[in-house]
Amino acid sequence: MTPEARIPEERKPAPRTLEPLTRPARLRPGARIAVVSPSGPVPADRLDPGLDILRRWGLEPVEAPHARAVHPELEYLAGADEARARDLQEAWCDPSVDAVICARGGYGAHRMVDLVDWAAMRAAGPKVFIGYSDITVLHEAFAERLGLVTLHGPMVGTETFLKDPDTQESLRATLFEPETVRTLGLPGARTLVPGTARGVTFGGCVSLLAAGIGTPHARTSARGGLLVIEDTTEDPYSVDRILTHLSRAGALAGIAGVACGSWEGCGPYEQVRAVLADRLGALGVPVVEELGFGHGPTGLTIPLGVPAVLDAPADGGPATLTTEVPALI
Repeated sequence: MTPEARIPEERKPAPRTLEPLTRPARLRPGARIAVVSPSGPVPADRLDPGLDILRRWGLEPVEAPHARAVHPELEYLAGADEARARDLQEAWCDPSVDAVICARGGYGAHRMVDLVDWAAMRAAGPKVFIGYSDITVLHEAFAERLGLVTLHGPMVGTETFLKDPDTQESLRATLFEPETVRTLGLPGARTLVPGTARGVTFGGCVSLLAAGIGTPHARTSARGGLLVIEDTTEDPYSVDRILTHLSRAGALAGIAGVACGSWEGCGPYEQVRAVLADRLGALGVPVVEELGFGHGPTGLTIPLGVPAVLDAPADGGPATLTTEVPALI
């Protein structure tokens, strides 16, 4: 029996309630944005046009040394774990860099996250950090170890960023004019479980959230949080297993509401929707579906770590997530 298990239930410390995190500064024309590949390798035919988009916005992209690397044996990784961790740390600690954006997701962040010197990152101060998918691991690390707001948003080497104007504009406006994009949601966003909830946003790719349970520095409480989740290429039964795992582990205890994004390649959406209604409906909190972020054809930029209101109207009106403050200061 562990020492904690011997503590009477009434004496155990109450789970902490999520509090708003520190917001980095917005970007200005001429800002330098470092491009890193913490997970999988990025094809040059996608990275180059993505960098051109950043340049058209008036930003100066700076590639990390291993941004285009491929591991010599494990081709699903963008170079060795140590190199990917060093790229992120050096980019963040470079005083001339104003923001860090990931080239793509894939797999690999879990392998390198504990190789980063988080004390050095903390000393460097707040900056903008952008990514999604496997980068969920780093969003959680930035929240738990640095206490920083991050942006669950498109990456420069992804097809959605290159081809979808709404995806591009959502990120551009968040970076330069964050007060103009406080109400989030595509026209197709709708209520799965009605109600209104207020809390601090957190989350990302739901399979990565589940994979992080029990790891060093993992989130121990999400009480009062607004969970934002999405995923890709997970069968409906896999989505069920992931949500059941999170629930059994206590990771959903006390959350205020749930905003669901895209479930690209996760099977017929009617089946996925039935799983979401079954697993999330049992929580007794408002739930919104198809808000418009993640791996789908449009990926809105969602700030993580900010206070927000989730509106899931019962009358069929548009469902929205509205931040109470701009994502960046």
